[in-house]
Amino acid sequence: MPSIVRIAKTCHEVNRAYCKIIGDNSQPSWNDAPDWQKQSAINGVKFHLSNPNSKPSDSHKNWLNEKRKDGWKYGKKKDTIKKLHPCMVPYSKLPKKQQAKDALFISVIKSFIN
Repeated sequence: MPSIVRIAKTCHEVNRAYCKIIGDNSQPSWNDAPDWQKQSAINGVKFHLSNPNSKPSDSHKNWLNEKRKDGWKYGKKKDTIKKLHPCMVPYSKLPKKQQAKDALFISVIKSFIN
């Protein structure tokens, strides 16, 4: 199996491509991403490798918990300096396009382990 970092990098790049498709050009490439963003992807991969039957809503809950521990809060617009993010809501409140990102993340991980 590939390394966790390689899987996380692929997840990040798939997410970045998806974001571009939906009009969000704010995601940097893996090589340009800040360490906190890389670590978030790595943590997500570790979560799913440890919980292979988890659902997209579980992925989001894991992400929310990680962000809260790091001091992030809800904000209408993402602000990495103030640690505000519009996705700091329960999974059921996420727009469908944002829910799709969690499903994509899981699909990429499964493509490496299946």
